[in-house]
Amino acid sequence: MKIVIADKLPASAIALLRNEGWTVKAEPARSTDQLIADLSDADALIIRSATQVTSSLIEAAPKLRAIARAGTGVDNVDVGTASEKGIVVMNAPGANSISVAELAIALLLGLARRIPAADASMKQGKWNKRMFMGEELRDKTLGLAGLGRIGQEVCRRARALEMRVIAHDPFIAKPVADDLGAELVTLDDLFARSDYLSLHIPSTDKTRHIVNAKRLSQAKKGIRIVNTARGDLIDEVALTEAIQTGHVGGAALDVFAVEPPANKQLQTFENVIATPHIAASTREAQENVGLETVATLRDFLRDGIIRNAVNSPSVSAEEFSRLQPFIALAERLGAFLAQMTSARIEAVGIRYYGNLADTKTDLIGNAVLVGLFKPILSTVSSVNARTVAENRGIEIIESQSSRQRNFTRLLSVKLHTSEDERWVEGALFDSSVPRLVLVNGAAVEAPLDGAMIVLSNTDQPGVIGDVGTILGKHGVNIATFALGRNKDQAVGVVNIDEGQTPSEEAISEIQNLAAVKEVRLVRV
Repeated sequence: MKIVIADKLPASAIALLRNEGWTVKAEPARSTDQLIADLSDADALIIRSATQVTSSLIEAAPKLRAIARAGTGVDNVDVGTASEKGIVVMNAPGANSISVAELAIALLLGLARRIPAADASMKQGKWNKRMFMGEELRDKTLGLAGLGRIGQEVCRRARALEMRVIAHDPFIAKPVADDLGAELVTLDDLFARSDYLSLHIPSTDKTRHIVNAKRLSQAKKGIRIVNTARGDLIDEVALTEAIQTGHVGGAALDVFAVEPPANKQLQTFENVIATPHIAASTREAQENVGLETVATLRDFLRDGIIRNAVNSPSVSAEEFSRLQPFIALAERLGAFLAQMTSARIEAVGIRYYGNLADTKTDLIGNAVLVGLFKPILSTVSSVNARTVAENRGIEIIESQSSRQRNFTRLLSVKLHTSEDERWVEGALFDSSVPRLVLVNGAAVEAPLDGAMIVLSNTDQPGVIGDVGTILGKHGVNIATFALGRNKDQAVGVVNIDEGQTPSEEAISEIQNLAAVKEVRLVRV
């Protein structure tokens, strides 16, 4: 067995592999040409953030079975090419959680007691004791955006400081939050009630600029913001303006949209603490990440055990080809449901009907979860989706029925949330086109593709015309309009022409129609 280590790892981690009797080539400063040569007969590659694992690099490694990233993100790995080649891509989530959480707490204390400014004043030979009046963290409200591994560690430490903790995380069940002593709230409430706000969510299309001008204007006056997660979670221009006006009382930033920061204005403010992306830069974190990465890789190469993988599990080409249309259907149903609610998810019910019940349903169920979690968790995959659900206290309920109903193979997914239930069903009309066939008990038939407007309204004449008029006024062309009825209300699914997206104003106008109870814009 040959292992190539392209970036620096702790000696203890390298020794773990060599103890297996394997050949280990650890040269962190090698050239690209030398790396390609070393990978020509390698079984596995270990990297950190410096090495870019491109498709051409993967093509040059015909024997490669695994790529292990000593860290969380895999942005520097072409996961798509790796998956096509049957290469497992692994990472080390959570190994640096304590280090990141401790820095977040240190930054909270630094903001509360103005420690960096006081230190800078002393270094200038000044004694301005009266200038540095601080405040206690005790009895202050800490808002956590994200209650995953790191968020939970911050919560435990904040509770020890006698802070009140509120959190927003739609993928954490209430009992988990209750055990931590955190109150789950909406995102708007998080900003409105927090004295301090700490960010612990990944960067996705949905979370980019989650801290923006609108939310800051609605935030509690004097709020202080800590970011040890990802730089693009914050609109830095909006934050700068809010600090200048005094509406935001300060910020502590370890990450920036561009690193090193191109715009250095933020870091010049006295009430802003800036650090150069050092949250995971502790001896312990680096050691833990290295050891976890190597142990995960060793278990896979030696025993075939897959942990912390971010791409699809290994299946035969024939089986994957047969399941692929249903996997696509499942992921789109999950993505559809994720956008149909803003409430906290408590359980997911998945039921397989007809011939679908005889297939390898675990892969299909995983795909439902991938679609459900992907809008908020960028690293979720078919391999780790169930673990993600388990860690967040979300119950997965699966069942099979040989009853074919109206379709030979039908997939039903029901989302149980803190507020209500959302229920969709889908089927394949041919081998490749996923179709929506039921929404919240109303039979509809619409392509699960592109942008869709989903609305529920009282069952009365004129609603279809009103919706069409509004969309026409805003230059949006309707591709299909499917209707169904459920008891005393109607459900409509409007597919929009490819490349078009209704504006927020258009959606708002539809929502304001007297007959419309709810409208959602969904993209799959």
